[in-house]
Amino acid sequence: MQFLKTLFWVVLAVAAVIFAMRNWTPVTVNLWGGLLVDAKLPVLVFGAFLAGFLPTFAYHRATRWRLKRRLDSHERALADMRGIGDMAATHPVAPPTAPLTTEPPAQS
Repeated sequence: MQFLKTLFWVVLAVAAVIFAMRNWTPVTVNLWGGLLVDAKLPVLVFGAFLAGFLPTFAYHRATRWRLKRRLDSHERALADMRGIGDMAATHPVAPPTAPLTTEPPAQS
């Protein structure tokens, strides 16, 4: 499985390099206030990809981290409850004795 993961990333990196080499042309970007920026096309494409991907990825990782902490907390609570239940099963409580009363015993 690790081999397939590595192969996927190598193929993706090679495709990105080929794309960058074939499209290495300057592009003029019109910004606000008449400001013009000349940049290479692959830099803009990869920059736009990262600008969209990184916030989504960060949100995904934060959500996953929060849910993992929550799951761990519930698992610990469940283990604690099972531990208490096991202890009660191995150490039963003696049945209660006759209730204590404050009345003197009946005389016959």
